[in-house]
Amino acid sequence: MTGFGRGSATTEIGTATVEIACVNRKQAEVVVQAGRDLATIEGRIRKAVLDKVSRGRIQVSIQIDRPAESGAKVQVDEALAEALDNALKTISERIGRSVHATAADFMRSPGVITFDDSGIDPEAAWLAIEPALEEALAQVLETRAAEGSDLAKDLSTRLDILEQLKNTIAELAPARPQHYRETLFKRLRDAGLDLNLDDERVIREIGLFADRCDISEETTRLDSHIRRFREYLEGSEPAGRPLDFLCQEIHREFNTIGSKASDADIAQNVVAAKTELEKIREQVQNIE
Repeated sequence: MTGFGRGSATTEIGTATVEIACVNRKQAEVVVQAGRDLATIEGRIRKAVLDKVSRGRIQVSIQIDRPAESGAKVQVDEALAEALDNALKTISERIGRSVHATAADFMRSPGVITFDDSGIDPEAAWLAIEPALEEALAQVLETRAAEGSDLAKDLSTRLDILEQLKNTIAELAPARPQHYRETLFKRLRDAGLDLNLDDERVIREIGLFADRCDISEETTRLDSHIRRFREYLEGSEPAGRPLDFLCQEIHREFNTIGSKASDADIAQNVVAAKTELEKIREQVQNIE
């Protein structure tokens, strides 16, 4: 599920701004973009995110704006700079022409000019990052919840269609033995075998067929899976993975019905149910 959030908080070290962008993904992946100074607290940031989000690719961008007076300071080693200048004067006297030190010479010479940047203390930074991260996460969860509500409505509608197809199949199934009985006697008559309706062999054959094409167990399990699916949709806990598993089980039951029924009308309804179920599975991949 997608979502975006932005939070900020200010402490004595500066202002921390956290932006979180979340896109669909079957598993959970947290990518943290922050400075090297914050590397030691990246694990803490990932844990805070994964405590709230269990699916999706979550990108966390962190920026800290520090007060101007806390910036890097330039230090000059005056003695070393003077020594460099004197050395160049000595060279000028030795070679008989003037050699002057330029700004580039002082910059390239190690130790003449140095920049003192004390960096950011990760623990001090966390005091600003944590509330900003919580604010951004709250916004992400809010947008994901709104999207989840829309997805739940769509899935509920598709479940209604799936249930209607299952009911149609259940209504067609009881007529299969009678239809087989009529077809069997027609074939026997066409073959010149005019058997009595009470012939034990015919009765046994029809009985075996009725047992093979009985789909009452499959339709009962489908009722259970669909009911459980709705319970997950109405619940407050993350349901993406359980719903994905239920889709597999529902598909298995329709497959079994299609192979057992041996009927064109039932087969058409099974195909329609599988088509609708595939649409449900695609949506379930986006649910946490």
